[in-house]
Amino acid sequence: MSDMNAIEISQPGGPDVLRPTRRQVPAPGAGEVLIKVAAAGINRPDILQRMGLYPPPEGASDLPGLEVAGEIIEAGANVDPAMKGQMVCALMAGGGYAEFAVAAAGLCLPVPTGMEMTAAAGLPETYFTVWTNVFEDGALREGERLLIHGGTSGIGTAAIALATALGAEVVATAGTDEKCSRLNQMGVSAAYNYKEQDWETLILDSGGIDVVLDMVGGDYVAKNLNCLRPDGRHVSIAFLGGITAEINLMNVMRKHLTITGSTLRARTTGEKSRIADALKTHVWPLLESAEVAPIIDSVFPLAKAAAAHKKMEEGSHIGKIVLQAETG
Repeated sequence: MSDMNAIEISQPGGPDVLRPTRRQVPAPGAGEVLIKVAAAGINRPDILQRMGLYPPPEGASDLPGLEVAGEIIEAGANVDPAMKGQMVCALMAGGGYAEFAVAAAGLCLPVPTGMEMTAAAGLPETYFTVWTNVFEDGALREGERLLIHGGTSGIGTAAIALATALGAEVVATAGTDEKCSRLNQMGVSAAYNYKEQDWETLILDSGGIDVVLDMVGGDYVAKNLNCLRPDGRHVSIAFLGGITAEINLMNVMRKHLTITGSTLRARTTGEKSRIADALKTHVWPLLESAEVAPIIDSVFPLAKAAAAHKKMEEGSHIGKIVLQAETG
C-alpha cells in the first residue's frame, strides 16, 4: 500500500490539466486518521484551485479535494484507536481526489445510517458551509425568510433542505425554468429565473427577506441589500459575478443591516472541529432520520475528474457532483 492513484493539477488551467498520477499513500500525523476513500465531493474551490486562483493552505496536500467518505484504516498519535474501522465522511484542506487521504480526527463525522458513500461524500464541505454561514453568521431563525442565489447548486440544495427542516421559508434563484421547477419541488415558496425575471422587484413586492446567501457578488449585492428587511443579514460565500460591489451605505445604516462572509478552508482545525460538533448536534439527527438528504447530480470515476469539472463549469447540474474511487 505504498502507492495510490490520485488526480493532480499538472499546471493552472482548464479541466484537462487534471491528470491521473501515482502518489505515495500519506501517513497520518498526530491527531489525524488515514481514510480509504470511497468517494470525494467536487466543490467550486476545487475549480479555483485548478485555475491557480485558490492555493492550498501551508502544509496541506497539493491534490484537490476538500471532502471524502470512506473507512478509517489507520489512526495517528493521540487519536482514539477505536476510530479505526469506522465509516466516516470528513472535511479536509486538500488531498481528497485520491484513493487514500488524511483528515483531522475532529473533522470526521459518521456516515448517516443507510446512506450511500457517494452521497455521504457530498456532506462535509456543503454542510459545514451552510451551517456556519446561514445559521451562525446569518443567524437564520424559525419563521424567517431566506434568499438563496444558485439554489440548485450543492450548497443551494443543502441550504434549502436544512432551512426548510428548521422552520424557515426559502426563496431562490436559478438560470432556467427547469431548475426553477426543481426548486419548487424542493419546497421553496418561490423560485425566480434570474435570466428572465426581475427577482429584486418580485421579492420586494412579496415582503422582502431576512437573510440572503449570496454566491454571485458583483451587482447582486446592492440588489440583495435592497431586498433585506430591517435587521437583515447578507452573507457572501462566493463571487461568480464579480469580486467588487457598489452599495448604498445609507441603506445599510437605515435598516441596521449586517454584511458578512467567509471561506471555510482557511479556518483553523480547532474552529472546524467546533463546527463539526455543532453539526453532530443540530444537523446529523436530521440526516439520520432522512428528514434532510443530499441531492447527488452525478457520479464520475476518479480517473474522470476532468469530465466532472467540465460538468460543474457547464452549470447544468442540480445538487452535488461526486468522484468515486476504486482501490485495489
